Amino acid sequence: MENTYPMRINKYLSLKKLATRRSADVLVTEKKVFINGKLAVLGSKVAESDKVEIRDKNPKQYKYYAYNKPVDVVTHSANKKLEVEEQDIKDKIQKLKLGDDVFPLGRLDKNSHGLIILTNDGRITENLLSPDKAHEKEYTVKTSNKLRSSFKEKMERGVDIEGYITKPCKVQIINDFTFKIILTEGKKHQIRRMCSALFQEIAELKRTRVINIKLGNLKSNQFREIQGKELEDFLKQVLK
Repeated sequence: MENTYPMRINKYLSLKKLATRRSADVLVTEKKVFINGKLAVLGSKVAESDKVEIRDKNPKQYKYYAYNKPVDVVTHSANKKLEVEEQDIKDKIQKLKLGDDVFPLGRLDKNSHGLIILTNDGRITENLLSPDKAHEKEYTVKTSNKLRSSFKEKMERGVDIEGYITKPCKVQIINDFTFKIILTEGKKHQIRRMCSALFQEIAELKRTRVINIKLGNLKSNQFREIQGKELEDFLKQVLK
């Protein structure tokens, strides 16, 4: 089985959500990890009954922010070869002085805007983005053409996008040209591809919520710190 004991120390720390495997190796190299009181080394094995400690005088201070990504900002590596250079979210993070170690969790395509979570906590990346975890993400979408009468039913049932049937989702029709949608998966350009398959053209796409973190009244290119009970509830969902 995948998580059988004994297991390597970096895998153990990752499994316990104490570090990513890469950062676990760094902690071991820096002589901050102990197994039953003895200093661990790279490749050390941990038994289920072992006591593992991280002794760090200066533990990493994790940061979490809700950020309203503007349209035309890319959340992946910007293409520097274009005639008009793409705006990179990393540049935005630097200008906002959030820290050199802060990065976006997941992606939000260039033509979309709204909520994206920024953090320096690598522990939560895999769990938040894994399709197996079914974390909710909510969007408000405006269309250029009037929504068809069967749109809600077909979207909620699942749409064939190039051979892949999307998972059931929740759709709320706001008016003839606007709807809200809650997804528990995140295929590339999924909402745009779903709408295209149903002959609806998107005029605006905004992400408003990730699990319990809401965009709220954040203006474009503004951020706020996620803290208190909001952060506690978020981490409880992501790290469970």
